Amino acid sequence: MKMEITNQRENKLQSRTEVCFIVDHARESTPGRNAVAEDLAKQFNTKRELVIVDDLESKYGVGKTVGYAKIYTSVDDVKKYEPEYIQKRNGYGAKPAEEQE
Repeated sequence: MKMEITNQRENKLQSRTEVCFIVDHARESTPGRNAVAEDLAKQFNTKRELVIVDDLESKYGVGKTVGYAKIYTSVDDVKKYEPEYIQKRNGYGAKPAEEQE
């Protein structure tokens, strides 16, 4: 999986960086939201929980996925600005495996 940042914008009002990207995954399966978020966290030198992957759209037959993500400065900002369903989609509010049993 190779990721290319196509657009990056600072949103100081909401304490986040907004990123558009293309993931090249030729001859591989489409990457999951968590794998993309971890890769973005490494590129921007931040924690995984501060990265919210908003949109992933695979291009049929090409092996590329176009996406949009937001990288916040704190967990409080994530909870303040992101809707609950987006938080759940990105792993917030999920119980650890030990608590689910």
